[in-house]
Amino acid sequence: MHVRTTDRKKRRNPVRTSRAEREYVSALSQVAQQVGRIINGFPPGDPAAEPTISQMLGRYSEALNDWAVRTASRMLRDVNAQDLATWRRHSEQMSLALRREILTAPTGNAMRGLLAIQVDLIKSIPTEAAARVHQLTQEGLLESTRASEIAKEIMRSGEVAESRAQLIARTEVSRTAATLTEARARAAGSLGYIWRTSGDSDVRSSHHRMNGQYVRWDSPPTLDKLTGHAGCLPNCRCYPEPVFPD
Repeated sequence: MHVRTTDRKKRRNPVRTSRAEREYVSALSQVAQQVGRIINGFPPGDPAAEPTISQMLGRYSEALNDWAVRTASRMLRDVNAQDLATWRRHSEQMSLALRREILTAPTGNAMRGLLAIQVDLIKSIPTEAAARVHQLTQEGLLESTRASEIAKEIMRSGEVAESRAQLIARTEVSRTAATLTEARARAAGSLGYIWRTSGDSDVRSSHHRMNGQYVRWDSPPTLDKLTGHAGCLPNCRCYPEPVFPD
């Protein structure tokens, strides 16, 4: 079968998400910083403080819901606009009918699914930190000789939360772009895509081996024990280049 792809020569993701990523990283980092302030407001390693810390972080998680919806919705709108603009730029060589199908493809279900995932992930930043503090506090009770070391680890909880927030933001912006690309491509009859990497030295070996490989949308590969399409795995900068039959 002869296939046609969108711009084979590009090595960078044609969907321009850098601004959306910067803004999402900044927003989620604010959540992590507040987590750090809550935790560091108590004596580190004090078993009596741990229940209160967990309770406060749990309440903070619930209080984040509306903010999380607004913040995630803004990111989704930005990435969706960039994805649509990319299709407009790269669809001139397609037939008018195919181009119309892509540009008018329904993406509502994909957007709703992505929004639910984002809200859950944002709200998990405080709860994951609470679980970490609880675990470390228990370790401190069991291993009194490491009390000082464990107290320092508890004080680092805000820093750990911020690293996780940044990972979430980078991964989810990329996942959003890839998911919207898939939704539009499949609506226009695409059955799969060519896996493209960013082409630099930071590409993981498992992802490097996927570069140039054809992948069906209904059969995401498993790499390093994680299953997902290009751009949908943690810290993945790869992207799908949709393939359309003639």
